[in-house]
Amino acid sequence: MTSLIKRNTSESAGDGDANLLINEVVGVVGGMGERARRARAGAFERWLAGLLPWPGGVALVAVGGLGRRECAPYGDLDLVLLHAGVGGMDELAPKVWYPIWDAGLRLDHSVRTVAEALSVAQDDVKVALGLLDARFVAGDRELADTLVRTATDHWRRTVVRRLPGLREITTARWQAHGELAFLLEGDLKEAAGGLRDVGILRAIATAGITDALRPAVRAAHLRLLDTRDALHEQARRRIDRLVAQERDGVAARLGLRQPGATDAAQWPEAVGGQLQPGPEPDDGDALLRRQPPEDPAHKREQGPDDGDGDALLRRVAGDARTISHALDDAWRAADRLRSGRRRGVDSRPVRRPVARDVVEHDGELVLARTAIGARPDPSLSLRMAAAAATTRLPIARATCEWLAAYCPPLPSPWPAEARAALITLLGAGPGLVPAWETCDRYGLVDGWLPEWTRMRSLPQHNPVHRYTLDRHLVQAAYEAGRHTREVDRPDLLLLGALLHDIGKGLPGVGAAGRAGRHEPAHADHSTVGAPLAEAVAARIGLPGPEVALIGTLVRLHLLLPDVATRRDLSDPVTIARVAEQVGDPTTLDLLHALVRADAAATGPAAWSDWKGRLVAELVTRVRTALDTGVLPAPPAPDPALIAGPLPVVHLTGDRVAVAAADRRGLLATVAGCLALHRLEVLAADAATVDGRALVECRVQPRYGLPPDPIALGGDLRRAVAGDVSVTQRLRGRALAARGGGAAPRVVWHREAATDAVLLELRAADAAGLLYRVTCALDEAGAQVRAARISTLGGDVVDAFYLVGGWPSDDERARLEAAVLAAV
Repeated sequence: MTSLIKRNTSESAGDGDANLLINEVVGVVGGMGERARRARAGAFERWLAGLLPWPGGVALVAVGGLGRRECAPYGDLDLVLLHAGVGGMDELAPKVWYPIWDAGLRLDHSVRTVAEALSVAQDDVKVALGLLDARFVAGDRELADTLVRTATDHWRRTVVRRLPGLREITTARWQAHGELAFLLEGDLKEAAGGLRDVGILRAIATAGITDALRPAVRAAHLRLLDTRDALHEQARRRIDRLVAQERDGVAARLGLRQPGATDAAQWPEAVGGQLQPGPEPDDGDALLRRQPPEDPAHKREQGPDDGDGDALLRRVAGDARTISHALDDAWRAADRLRSGRRRGVDSRPVRRPVARDVVEHDGELVLARTAIGARPDPSLSLRMAAAAATTRLPIARATCEWLAAYCPPLPSPWPAEARAALITLLGAGPGLVPAWETCDRYGLVDGWLPEWTRMRSLPQHNPVHRYTLDRHLVQAAYEAGRHTREVDRPDLLLLGALLHDIGKGLPGVGAAGRAGRHEPAHADHSTVGAPLAEAVAARIGLPGPEVALIGTLVRLHLLLPDVATRRDLSDPVTIARVAEQVGDPTTLDLLHALVRADAAATGPAAWSDWKGRLVAELVTRVRTALDTGVLPAPPAPDPALIAGPLPVVHLTGDRVAVAAADRRGLLATVAGCLALHRLEVLAADAATVDGRALVECRVQPRYGLPPDPIALGGDLRRAVAGDVSVTQRLRGRALAARGGGAAPRVVWHREAATDAVLLELRAADAAGLLYRVTCALDEAGAQVRAARISTLGGDVVDAFYLVGGWPSDDERARLEAAVLAAV
């Protein structure tokens, strides 16, 4: 079917022009905002009214976006052809539906009587919610009004018993689509906190359970609708997922422009400025006004009409959080209503004390009457949050609003009870995240940590991250709680986890800080964040040595995984350098726990069994050096490789070991053969013992399925023996798999190894990359004794140990050129 949707390719199409015709047949106009959406709804209604003849007892009813008069530019139609049991509906329905399809419109349709529609709604709660949005379009108005009135009345009478089923399918949808507040490419409609959840809030409000559609929620809803309108116009098609390639264009259409450098420099929270807490804003914009401008160092060069995609993500995240928080409140109100009916009319809600100044009342936490006075305790909000986290009970909305309005700011340094409440909150386990999110929605966290404003909803564009920066920090503290029994100072572990990425998002911190989008980086977030974390620790009231230890944890929180995956752990120089930086076993244990918490909070791609073993091996070797002062000896070669006829090939789990006659290029040959069988090399070591060349590799399947060990072993034996047919296959496959992306870079490290220099390659990941680079180094005359491969999303950092002393400038330039040419 040929679409009749008009594709305007003029420059004015990018401006959200309300006079632009999206569909010439219907007369549907473009544009963003409530007025444009209502104009589209009016155009649809006028056109649809002309499609329905006037037989008695038939009505055309709109549900969905048209029923709510929230028509997106390229949205679809949801229509019900309602009838009172009259005949000829099989002939009438096609006369209505086919013109809609011929106009190039998507259509979800049904033909039902009032009784049939109500029966389907009785069995399907999603249909019941849809009928709450039903609107008369044409035909018999009384028939349509009967359906709307009856469906609404039936929903109000049955809502208490139907909400559990609605909650179940809503939770399943959230699990499938994720949380909009933390996704880089979230679905504006289906994800948690999206437009679909507003429909649930509307249904709960219709039933009179609670005032679910408060002003902040309505404002967030309108902004999400505007964002979807802009996304449709930018993509010129129906799309609900805010994909990365459209993000800047959508931001520009919404008026979210790139800030100037002076804006970032003048933002007070970037240097620890104070921010007074306040109640949750009813206009829905105050949380956005508390967001700082983005650092222009993160951005590519853009024209004056380019939008700020990060500002858009932060706005969407704030709106999604507002909607999610309102829906949590609505679910709790429904639970209270259901439990109240079970108790009966004579039973009162349970009220019991749970902590100092904190009382549970009807399943929520409220302030004790004695805590409400003219001069509240400054630590009251923290103690309330700690009680909520430990009991896993929500804080009542009125209590949050009172605390935000009247709880005074904490003095500097904090009193001991406030400090203890913070540690209790951070170590509360599963109750931490919901309690923190509630306090953050009402501005309480800004009163505790003014730096939080800058970090709120900050996108992290590295694909290994699943959360925004602020949620990542809270999640890291939660994950750190799993390791508190393994360290001497669990309180410092929890606080270090909360602050470990505090340096991200500041001016001058680029992609190395893992919060920005684009290379090159200007400063590492670990280094920048250490003094900020120390300032927070001092303000909290920690003594000087503990403040210094917090700074050390933040500065070195990437040390263990970086060294474990990029350096030769058998080299004494590696162990000595790590031991020198760490200093003592207590700090080592804290860093080990922090690394695992950070990785778990980042996402599944940030950790693996192999990385865990490497980090544990590094910690063991460093602890030995710290405890005894003696560096551990390098491991001895595998005896099975230095005896027996050549070649020797051993395949055990993730280990591939090969012994062959000593010759140049053996490591490259083995790496290429592994790539041929779709195996990624994580680490490789090469050595020569009694005329035998030994190569040991740690590998993992590139696509999840391990190769046939018999075929792999056969190819390895033929390849190391010099079989030309295998070599030709290797070269053809490797040349066809070159990567793209940003330009690769080579970094040299002096005195990083005992008997070698270190060449580090930073490039886009690609199959066969290790083979091509080791071949290039071999042809350039360099001998590789070890390689370590670290994958970060779509990029790799490959470290090659080149035997010999520090090369001359000309020699380094020659080797660097050979490596870059191979990439």
